[in-house]
This record gives sequence, C-alpha cells and structure tokens, in this order.
Amino acid sequence: MFDLDGLEDARRTVARAMPPTPQYRWPSLCERVGCEVWVKHENHAPIGAFKVRGGVVLLEELHREGRLPRRMVTATRGNHGQSIPFAARRFGIPVTVFVPRGNSVEKNEAMVGWGAEVVTFGDDFDEARVEAERRAAVEEAFVVPSFHPALVRGVATYARELFEAVTDLDTVYVPIGMGSGICGVIRTRDLMGLRTEVVGVVAARAPAMARSVTAGRVVSTDSARTFADGMACRVPNEQALEVVRRGAARIVEVSDAEIAEAMLTLYRCTHNVAEGAGAAAFAALCQEASRQAGRRVAVVLSGGNVDAEVFRSVLAGEVP
Repeated sequence: MFDLDGLEDARRTVARAMPPTPQYRWPSLCERVGCEVWVKHENHAPIGAFKVRGGVVLLEELHREGRLPRRMVTATRGNHGQSIPFAARRFGIPVTVFVPRGNSVEKNEAMVGWGAEVVTFGDDFDEARVEAERRAAVEEAFVVPSFHPALVRGVATYARELFEAVTDLDTVYVPIGMGSGICGVIRTRDLMGLRTEVVGVVAARAPAMARSVTAGRVVSTDSARTFADGMACRVPNEQALEVVRRGAARIVEVSDAEIAEAMLTLYRCTHNVAEGAGAAAFAALCQEASRQAGRRVAVVLSGGNVDAEVFRSVLAGEVP
C-alpha cells in the first residue's frame, strides 16, 4: 500500500490544504462508557469529513506524474464527492459526481458548492457507482473509485496524527464504508509498530463488509438501507476486504437506533455534530463498553455532514 516515506509525503501534501484535526479526551464520554475515550475529530476538516485528505493526495499524485485528466467522474453518498472537486478545483478540472436518488440534500449542495456537477442515478450508491464508471468510459473521463491507493494514503494521515498525539492506545474504532479509512488506520498502525487493535464498524442494515470478513470473500447484500449514508454500501472492495481481514481485530455491527443514540450523546457531551457514519465508532464502543472497561480507546468521528432534518429527528430522540 505505502511505506513511512509515502505516508510522510502525504502528510506534507495534506498540510498544504488543512491543519491537523484535533483529538480530544471528553470526560463526560469517559464516564458514560467507563474507559478513557479519545475522539479524533475529522468533522473539523475543511469539507467536514476525513475524505478531503484522500482527494488532495490523489490530485497531487496525478499532477506530479503528469497524468492530470481533462475531467473526472465519481460516485458517492456525499463526502468522497466533496473531496474530489475540493482538490480538483486547484487544477481547474471539472468533476461530475453521481449520487443515488434520495441522497442527502445538503451534501449534494456542498458538492455543487465545491464546483461539482451532481447527477442523480439509481436507488443506492452501488447503482450510482456502476453508472459513473459507464459514463466515464463513454466520455473518456478519469473515473475516481472510492477505494484507491492514493486515497488510502491520504486518509491514513489522520491515523498518523492520532497515534502520535495519543500514545499507548488499546483500541481504535473505525467506521467502514468502502474501506479507505480503516485500511489507512491498519497500515499506519503496522508501519509504526503499534499493538493497538483496530475494530471496524458497519451499520447492521449495511453489513456487507462484516459478512465478507466472515466468509473470507466478497459477499454482496441486496440492500444497504441505513440512514448512516457514509456506510451504506452493498458491494465491498476486494482490496479493502483483504486488508481488513488481515488487520482488524473484529467487525462490530451497530443498529440505526444505536447510531442515532451515539449522535445524540456526542452532541450532548461535546457539542459536536456527527453524521451517522461519524457516530458509528462511538456507538460500537458503547456496545462493547464492558469489554473496554479501564482501557485507553479512540473513536474516529469521521464526519459531521448530516442534513438538518435528520439531525432534528435525532435530537428529538427519534431514529431517522
């Protein structure tokens, strides 16, 4: 995937676009779960999510290699689709982003704000992804997958920041969509020679990666109808699966109700807004609180881009 030199190069690239995000130990969260809890606040990134790191590293890599395309096409549920136009605007490259029907209204608006053309297609991310790949082939555009070595190397920079800032972590909980985040954490841990266990988190209503890890091969699901759109994937990436199989301690499934409760708790205790995927890691820690009693644990708050109507229902104690 990458070595330490590659990771440090990525960190320098990311540093030109954004400062390191903070990691805070919140006493009220510690009291709730009975262990030392650190939150890695990727919701403080320029697009409100960790994905921005991967986009800037990918575009810089293409620039250095003289391979900048005339246009780019990708598919997303929102944060990846902000990352690519955020990075591409530096080079004046137009970006078309495919999203499924019913996608987050405010994420769509954010993508347009960063300069993307947003096209609606299909009923879920995987249908939008297939159409993006087809359209890119027809139009001879550069298709940006959700899982790519440069994207993984970019998002891994948050793991480097976390592991340097908080030593001797026993466990890190990481949400899983297409897998770039958890793969970056696993690889960074291994390069740094740490013993920290990495626990992946999926939505119970989008369990494809968990099923695939159990089966030892890619297992698709018929649907991924969770309000945690950043984890709503039906077809895992094979490369990501292999990294997760080898490097993750286990995969935890969290219900939509647990995710909503975690969002509410994070807001009440830290006054940070977490989207569904962003709260999933803390939801998994709450589920495993007895297992982590007295230990030093980190959770990745991967993003805070949630529609106002969805967040309003969460604050009212409802499950969107």
